[in-house]
Amino acid sequence: MRQSQILLNTLRERPSEADTEGHGLLLRGGYIRQLAAGIYSYLPLGRRVLRKIEGIVREEMERAGVQEVMLPSMQPAELWMESGRYGTYGNNLMTVNDRHGREFILGPTHEEAVTSLMKNEVSSYRKLPVKVYQIGTKFRDEKRPRFGLLRGREFIMKDAYSFDISEEGLDLSYRTMFGAYNRIFARCGLRFRAVEADAGTIGGDGGSHEFIALSSIGEDTVAVCGHCDYAANLEQAETASWDGESIGSGAKEIGLDTPQADRGGAAAEDAPLPEKFHTPDIRTIDQLTAAYGLKPEQIIKTLIYKAGGDIVAVLVRGDHEVNEIKLGKYLGAEDTTLADDSTVAAAAGVICGYVGPAGLKLPVLVDYAVAAMTEGTTGAGERDYHLRGVRPGRDFPLAHVGDFRNAAEGDPCPRCREGHLTLHRGIEIGHVFKLGTRYSDKLSAAFLDASGREQSMIMGCYGIGISRLLAAVAEQNAGEGGIAWPDALAPFEVQIIIVSIKDEAQAALAEKLYGTLKKLGLEVLLDDRDERPGVKFKDSGLIGTPQVVVIGREAALERVEYENRVSGVKETLGLEESILRITEHATSSTFAD
Repeated sequence: MRQSQILLNTLRERPSEADTEGHGLLLRGGYIRQLAAGIYSYLPLGRRVLRKIEGIVREEMERAGVQEVMLPSMQPAELWMESGRYGTYGNNLMTVNDRHGREFILGPTHEEAVTSLMKNEVSSYRKLPVKVYQIGTKFRDEKRPRFGLLRGREFIMKDAYSFDISEEGLDLSYRTMFGAYNRIFARCGLRFRAVEADAGTIGGDGGSHEFIALSSIGEDTVAVCGHCDYAANLEQAETASWDGESIGSGAKEIGLDTPQADRGGAAAEDAPLPEKFHTPDIRTIDQLTAAYGLKPEQIIKTLIYKAGGDIVAVLVRGDHEVNEIKLGKYLGAEDTTLADDSTVAAAAGVICGYVGPAGLKLPVLVDYAVAAMTEGTTGAGERDYHLRGVRPGRDFPLAHVGDFRNAAEGDPCPRCREGHLTLHRGIEIGHVFKLGTRYSDKLSAAFLDASGREQSMIMGCYGIGISRLLAAVAEQNAGEGGIAWPDALAPFEVQIIIVSIKDEAQAALAEKLYGTLKKLGLEVLLDDRDERPGVKFKDSGLIGTPQVVVIGREAALERVEYENRVSGVKETLGLEESILRITEHATSSTFAD
């Protein structure tokens, strides 16, 4: 393609709307343009990259035996009410009404629509298993769109769904899709990890993994063991119980009736009683540590939460944070939120900052790390006072002990118990779920088994954020002068730059090389513009093709300057040798996929 004919306008400066490096370079390189907050147009370069991502996805879906379909973006609201997700998604749903007043949802995902489709298309076990996918636009009314394509209100997604007759069949479908996802992200040149994850609003309790592209600007945090292959999203990452055993979400399995002394907690009953001390206007962990020389791990935080219609107290160490997802799972509550000041004062009888577990008339949920403490400092339940020497099991009950906190840097691995966890930021680019019968039960998607009995289809779902993946690749490959696109995704394989379009020898050699490479099947961008060399080189960096050929003053000798941006090699070559270099790299990158 000739650069003089392509719709491509680069920007010299980073736009004010760009809030990440990759986002800024996508704008500057002429890949995307913002139409409204969280809504973007894809220019020809951006669309070329998207098509390559989609091509890789389609190849791997075909390899995995998944059939492509296209489902409607508009879905009847009744379907979502029937599944129970209408209220769960709440204000994040974008809705429209037709002329008859019937409400439709612009789909953020398609579990309801595909389940309804299969309900009517499949009636016998003989037609199962089935796996289908689509690539299309999704909608979500984000409260705060940010990070360009990473958190938008309109985005491109590949969503796939499996329908099986048994749990064993679902396991096989899940493993097949898990393998396909690993191949997709590897082919896209990403540095990523597959981590255990929470199912969120998609639901299902059969298992779930997220695929995380490692990036400092990511909104997700993952915990990774340096000794074994354990990795989990921070929402899901387990912490070890006080005896070193990992119980995860099964916190209620611990022997709660065992005496505290037998579980490594408080010492003998004759230990000194808690000491109340005056702490005027000191309400935070930082203030306590600064004023009294305490370490955060010596302090027990008492936090009041609303869980459904209940009010509970949660105890974690001063250096730890409550994990609200784990808390909600323990309590069986879909919504857990930190109580506001007025609720805390009404429930605990004292303002925030001085609440303590001793004598508290609320259910008290105790994190493993707190239960393992010999003693700690807590609020006294009285304004301007705290307590020293508070002992778990003696001064507050251990009726509810479990994993209620976020994993922290350096925590022991809950699986191998030999390694320690490190925390990394990342961007979620894919998610796979075992849904079970959550949707098929509610939407009556059933089949007749070999005995003629009606059974619910057993489902899995598998999503990849296509536009989000583009953004993640941009973030990982952002450099000072542009995005160094991986070979598989670059909008063009090679760019030819004519230093002076008015020089006949340069123009003729460029046309010769351009025609030869195109005949060889390569994607070539020819910069044939009448622009200054500095402008062309700057634009070339922003476009980011893996290989660049500069045709300048040695054109009459059929010699060119060749640059491989992947390897960093720059050299002056004869025309035939440059063609060999270009095709060798193109061939090796193809086989690398």
